[in-house]
Amino acid sequence: MDILHLIDRLEELFNEAKALPFTHNVVVDEDRMLELIDQMRIAVPDEVKKAQQVVAQRDRVMAQAQEEANRTIAQAREKADQLMHKDMVVQEAQRRAEQIISQARSDAEAIRSDADNYVVETLMQLQEQLGRLSNQVSNGLRAVQEDQVRKAASSSAVSPSMSQKMD
Repeated sequence: MDILHLIDRLEELFNEAKALPFTHNVVVDEDRMLELIDQMRIAVPDEVKKAQQVVAQRDRVMAQAQEEANRTIAQAREKADQLMHKDMVVQEAQRRAEQIISQARSDAEAIRSDADNYVVETLMQLQEQLGRLSNQVSNGLRAVQEDQVRKAASSSAVSPSMSQKMD
C-alpha cells in the first residue's frame, strides 16, 4: 500500500475520533489505529526502498550527465586549442609571407639599382670607347686625306718633270 494513502487513512481515523471535553485529547479506535501503524511499518520500508532507488537512479543520471558535460567541455577545449593553433599558424604564415614579399621587393629594388648602375657604367665605357674610336677614325681620315694631298701634290710636281723627260 502507498504510504500517502495510509497517512490519509490515519488522518481520517483522527477526524472520526471523539474529542474529550475540555482537553485537546481524542479517543481513537485502538484496533484500527494499530492496524494502520502495522501497515505503515510494512509500507515505509517499501517507500524508503523506492526512494533510495529513485535517488540512486538520479545519482546515475547525474553522473552520466556530468561525464557527458566533462567530455563536451574537453572536446570544446581541444577544438578551441586547434582553432587557436590554426589561427596562430595562419598569422605566422601571413607574417612570414609579408616578410618574404618585403625581402623580395627589397631584393628587386637592389637588383634594379645594380642593373641601372651596370647599364650606366657600360654605356659610359661604350661612350669612351666610341669617343676613342671616333678620334681614331678622325685621325685615320685626316692621315689618309693628308697622304692623298701629299701624293697629289707630289704627283703634280713629279708629273711635269716626267713629262719633260719624255719629250
